[in-house]
Amino acid sequence: MRILIQGGHVLDPHTGKDGVYDVLIEGERIVAVKENITESTDRVIDAKGCYVMPGFIDLHVHFRDPGLEYKETLSTGGAAAARGGVTTVCAMPNTKPVIDTREKVEEVHRRAKEECLVHVIQIGAITIGQEGKELADIEGMAKAGCMAISEDGKSVMNASLYRKAMRLAKENDIAVFAHCEDITMVEGGVMNADEKAQTLGLKGITNSVEDVIVARDILLAKETGARLHLCHCSTQDSVKLTALAKEEGLAVTAEVCPHHFTLTTDDIKEDDGNFKMNPPLRAKQDVEALKEGLAKDIMNVISTDHAPHAAEEKNKSMKEAAFGIVGLETSASLTYTELVKTGVLTPMQMADKMSYYPAKVLGFKDKGIIDAGMIADLVVFDPAAEYVINPEEFASKGKNTPFGGRKVDGKVRYTLVDGNVVYED
Repeated sequence: MRILIQGGHVLDPHTGKDGVYDVLIEGERIVAVKENITESTDRVIDAKGCYVMPGFIDLHVHFRDPGLEYKETLSTGGAAAARGGVTTVCAMPNTKPVIDTREKVEEVHRRAKEECLVHVIQIGAITIGQEGKELADIEGMAKAGCMAISEDGKSVMNASLYRKAMRLAKENDIAVFAHCEDITMVEGGVMNADEKAQTLGLKGITNSVEDVIVARDILLAKETGARLHLCHCSTQDSVKLTALAKEEGLAVTAEVCPHHFTLTTDDIKEDDGNFKMNPPLRAKQDVEALKEGLAKDIMNVISTDHAPHAAEEKNKSMKEAAFGIVGLETSASLTYTELVKTGVLTPMQMADKMSYYPAKVLGFKDKGIIDAGMIADLVVFDPAAEYVINPEEFASKGKNTPFGGRKVDGKVRYTLVDGNVVYED
């Protein structure tokens, strides 16, 4: 199959291409990126007026499969990813059972190839059952292609055990994805600790719950030499600490989720479970610090922490609702609307933080790049499109979002995985 993406504005952070080019695809690879390609093809995609970017790589999703398929499956999660322009996802291991062995990683990878529209990299748990007591088979999971370990949803509070895990991650050349939360300090909190929480009669979560673990994990990464990726950063001190780590030359990267750079605690008008997420929405000064961190490339990655739940788990008070919101189908539009259109990021930086840099975090050499010989994972994104977010249109089983009814700019028109069109609008 030969496909020509014609007349789109190519944004490729690796080669620096930032202009109108044609992209020729044959099979699963890109074979040419140049002006006015006239070769015969099986299909032509008109990309005039659109950006052509490397397919987005989301380092942080929850597909709930196996064991919690009523929330999401590999199939529905993949469809949601494709609809959002995401061509590769890292699936967190807090499923039932927890993904903590080589065999479990291999089984998810096998099923994903059969059931999922996009590439799935299963992340391995750090401890057996995510119980924080005994290390999982990190070496075996690395050999199965997990590419990173994480205790996401929990933190490994035993620093000695966590340090051993970091050493094993380094030995096996995989990253450590840190869930930045001191679980001993949450104390039943459900939203940011501020006046709004007091007004709503809800317990708060302070910034230090995140910051203490960010600092600890950076120090452990410094000692062990492990590659550390800080997940869902939400505070101004997370940005400061990440900047300090980079100044020291440590292998530390950090992600920000669209909800954390778009909304503040002031956007919570009532006790609504769809605004309950972990970490919570923070204060305006935190949001401004996150934006500045993204603009200055201190914060390298935009990920979603896509966390689908059944309606009955979210449509209740924040006291009882599950933590988490979905994000795969809205991340590109929110990023463009809130960061690119406002001048915080350039379009090229959007491609860098959603495609190229996530590929670097994982160690890919042939993804996140639009050039001859690279995997043809691509997204055609229309910056002129406007639409209103409607959760009922989501491909995900999860409709739990605080963004329902929000008008946004920019829309995914086509998503290609391995040279195949897996979504078109």
